[in-house]
Amino acid sequence: MEISMEEIKSLREETGVSIMKCKKALEEANGDMDKAKELIKDLSSKAAAKKADRDLSSGVIQSYIHPNNTIGVLINLACETDFVAKNEDFINLANDIAMHIAAMVPESIEDLLDQAFVKDPETTISKLIEEATLKIGERIEITEFTRYSI
Repeated sequence: MEISMEEIKSLREETGVSIMKCKKALEEANGDMDKAKELIKDLSSKAAAKKADRDLSSGVIQSYIHPNNTIGVLINLACETDFVAKNEDFINLANDIAMHIAAMVPESIEDLLDQAFVKDPETTISKLIEEATLKIGERIEITEFTRYSI
């Protein structure tokens, strides 16, 4: 089956992974877009596992203050390189996780990783990080967070 560039582009826009990974997933799924998305999710888990022993020498400290100024979160999201730490997708991930912490009040990092993401209950924070690892290409880890409330 011939996979069109439009199909590849559409999958890339939805998932954010490379064109080659999108093409491979679509070929493996015989052009079925939903099956290709599932294959990419599986790739995310495998990519994260493969990078698990890499050193985390960079990252960001991201803050989130709820609009009513009664809840605040600081999170340390670590990555391998300074280049990725400055990446807009990485910073947005840190902000999304900080906002999630404000809303869901996890007690520990392990608890946080198992929670359903507030913006998309179909995925967990752990899966969100795995997908970002596949997209960005580096190991990503939440090393600590603090939630403040009045």
